[in-house]
Amino acid sequence: MHVSGRRRRNLLVLTGLAAVLTASSGLTAAATPRPADPLQRQVDALHDTGAVGVFAEASSPGTRDIARAGTAERGTGRPMPWNGRYRIGSATKTFTATVVLHLVGEGRMSLDDTVERWLPGVVRGNGNDGRRITVRQLLQHTSGVPDVLPEIPALNSAAGYHAERFRTYTPEELVGMAMRHAPTFPTPGDGWSYSNTNYVLAAMIIREVTGRSWAHEVHERIIRPLGLRDTGTPGAFPFMPGPHAHSYASFGTGTEVDVTTLNPSVGVGSGSVISTAHDLSRFYAALLGGRLLKPAQLAEMTATRDAPELGVKYGLGLGEIPLSCGGSYFGHQGELLGYHTLAGVTRGGTRTAVVYMTSDGGPDTQKAMKALVDQELCRGEDR
Repeated sequence: MHVSGRRRRNLLVLTGLAAVLTASSGLTAAATPRPADPLQRQVDALHDTGAVGVFAEASSPGTRDIARAGTAERGTGRPMPWNGRYRIGSATKTFTATVVLHLVGEGRMSLDDTVERWLPGVVRGNGNDGRRITVRQLLQHTSGVPDVLPEIPALNSAAGYHAERFRTYTPEELVGMAMRHAPTFPTPGDGWSYSNTNYVLAAMIIREVTGRSWAHEVHERIIRPLGLRDTGTPGAFPFMPGPHAHSYASFGTGTEVDVTTLNPSVGVGSGSVISTAHDLSRFYAALLGGRLLKPAQLAEMTATRDAPELGVKYGLGLGEIPLSCGGSYFGHQGELLGYHTLAGVTRGGTRTAVVYMTSDGGPDTQKAMKALVDQELCRGEDR
């Protein structure tokens, strides 16, 4: 019997999905994956921009479309895993902001609290002053606190990566490194500048408010209630657990290095969460669907202002991105050493799209990621 190329691909997808269903994917009969030609075309287009491996999932009530392209490891024929784990990078910030807003909803802290109230003397020096910075400004990136990322050798060169990929950082150490520099702008609230240090500080405040670690609170307030069994906060553990694809970074040199192994303590609060596209989709759907925060706190999170560096609007741990079909969606980009992701969710949480890739790609890669999420969310009705 002759099988067309398109039908053959669909049969291969169905075969792979059958394996997923028998390998603890957690899917129900009401949300059975199905072949997704439009999604596959976008995944193929993203792969063609230079990505080593690509995986994407789009979900709405009763449906789950998934697609993949490329390989899990250079030099092998292994395909991308169907439910592989990866470092979600700055999408971690949405988890951190959710925990802070949880605590605000419980009356244990306020968004208008100063950093100094919870972390006396920590944000000081070179013009930095925690007495003038509020928790809201940390979450919104309007604090002016300098970013610690340029200070981390493992994230900025191949030599630095090989020398320090196993190094453990404490949050206090990370903030201290950032305090070597002057604020990005002098008056908190008067500007916007993306800074990972903001979310390291938020993680430290969570610890002060609760008496427990940021990782503990993320687990108890988000991961466990939602049953995100493939999501975790690895602390200082440098290896990727479970099924995963390798990640690659070129550090601007044009020569890619396998950077899968990394001590993620550098990203506490700001970028260290490990998850899957499926778990990340469920998290954002629950968040925008009102299952994690009270209405007042969700309204605070989704109240956005211009974020010129990103070309979008930004709330508290969430970006607001326009849709080509009208309206907008919420979500976050993430990157940590070769793992790049974009997660998007419609306003009511009924449709999500998550894509990740495992290398830096080329000049059109980020554009292709955004096009994929835009296409899938425009297929929904809740925008």
